[in-house]
Amino acid sequence: MKPTGTDPRILSLAAEVAKSPEQNVPVILLKLKEIINNTPLGSSELKKIKQDIYCYDLIRYCLLVLSQDCSRIQGGWTTISQLTQILSHCCVGLEPGEDAEEFYNELLPSAAENFLILGRQLQTCFINAAKGEEKDELLHFFQIVTDSLFWLVGGHVQLIQNVLQSDHFLHLLQTDNVQIGSTVMNMVQNILQINSGDLLRIEAKTLHSILDEVIFKLLSTPSPVLRSTATKLLLLMAESHQEILILLRLSACYKGLRSLLNKQKPGTDFRHEFRQLISLLSPKVYQEVEEQKLHQAACLIQAYWKGFQTRKRLKKLPSAVITLQRNFRSKRAKILLKLKRQKEEEDNRLQLQLERQRAMRLSREIRLNMLEIVHPGQVEKHNREIEEKSALIIQKHWRGYRERKNFHQQKPSLVEYKAAVTLQRASSQMSDVASRELHSQAQERLQHYFMGRALEDRAEQHREALKAQISTNIEQLMKAPSLKEAEGKEPELFLSRSRPVAAKAKQAHLTTLKHIQAPWWKKLGEEAEDEIDVPKDELSIELGTLFIGGTKPP
Repeated sequence: MKPTGTDPRILSLAAEVAKSPEQNVPVILLKLKEIINNTPLGSSELKKIKQDIYCYDLIRYCLLVLSQDCSRIQGGWTTISQLTQILSHCCVGLEPGEDAEEFYNELLPSAAENFLILGRQLQTCFINAAKGEEKDELLHFFQIVTDSLFWLVGGHVQLIQNVLQSDHFLHLLQTDNVQIGSTVMNMVQNILQINSGDLLRIEAKTLHSILDEVIFKLLSTPSPVLRSTATKLLLLMAESHQEILILLRLSACYKGLRSLLNKQKPGTDFRHEFRQLISLLSPKVYQEVEEQKLHQAACLIQAYWKGFQTRKRLKKLPSAVITLQRNFRSKRAKILLKLKRQKEEEDNRLQLQLERQRAMRLSREIRLNMLEIVHPGQVEKHNREIEEKSALIIQKHWRGYRERKNFHQQKPSLVEYKAAVTLQRASSQMSDVASRELHSQAQERLQHYFMGRALEDRAEQHREALKAQISTNIEQLMKAPSLKEAEGKEPELFLSRSRPVAAKAKQAHLTTLKHIQAPWWKKLGEEAEDEIDVPKDELSIELGTLFIGGTKPP
């Protein structure tokens, strides 16, 4: 809501800002400085003008301009430094009214952060500047920005904690430049003189960083100006807060600080503050100088050793990472290979199970077909043969399992026996004649063994061939049709290739024919299964009419 009775200069300026292009806005905003300077300080009219500036968002315009790149702003750092003064003066003593929460929680912290960012940019430009006049001008602008920040923090003490915890502030404090460092520490000293209570509200890490930097400048900087400023700031911090004094006395981080300060030669302008700081840091229980030296030496050795170990680990880090990746990939490949093998084994097991089931079904079907073909009188004999074959197979597998088991049980003894033989062979010394004799005997026995084994293998093959032939003949005979149903050359398929079998068959055939042709009175008292002797001359009568398998006709 726009206030009533707005200053016409503010209205005109706000309208001009709204209508002007972006590049002209910074120069237009500089007119606020003239308006503020022409108004009496501390008057109600100045408060009203600040409220009007805030209500018409001219303060936000200033923040937007300060957040831009300085190279795009007309007038460069001159315009920026004047805008920081305008912004700080407008924010101090302002009563925002209904927008108080937004003003205190967003606008003011943003303004303080922008001031610190501008300080860092000026610090960079100052360090990179080559000319002395340019350096002086940039240093002047840096002091204006820090003064504006101090004026803003002085009017709003709640910003002290934000400023001290900012990373940009720590970067400004850690500079090696004498002018920049002394300006920043003077600003910190002035801020702590206003309200030092916020120093303990910041994080412990940030507080240690500030103390470390101040002590570093006090002990390591050759500039007397910087050392003087650091001494005064550290003395102010120690005197303001007992907790900081205890930290400097008893903390392991600052152990030996008093002895280092005693070795320093203070200048004439800060000798009194320097002695005050040393007296404050004197502990109640004083340790011997030698112990401090030994402790410092141990810390130095540890620092060098830890640094060496860290650098060594960093050098080995790439190879360690490569080794870790290699091991991980190898382990992953092994796991995948194991899973693949397990899957293959499972598939093979299922496939084997299916093949066994299929083979079992096929075997049962063959047995059923055989039972249909086999004569009822031969069923029992056929089943007995199958049972014998099954028993032989079971016995064969059981004996193989038993022998393998016995071999594995006797394997340690066999190893011991071979070792003993090796030792005996190595220990005993034989003559050349005995060695040749033993070698010839071993060769003869080995030759005899192989010859006997070859004969046994041939005999076994012959037996297996005969068994297979007999089995085939039996199966063909069992499947053969009767003589009445035989046609063409089917009877010739069942001629035996064995001479004894053919002779036996011929004899049985002739006996059957003679028995059939005999008169009935001769058959009295004879049984059907009794064999009838047939003379050899009668047997050879019809020899030419019967084919004997495996022979040629005469």
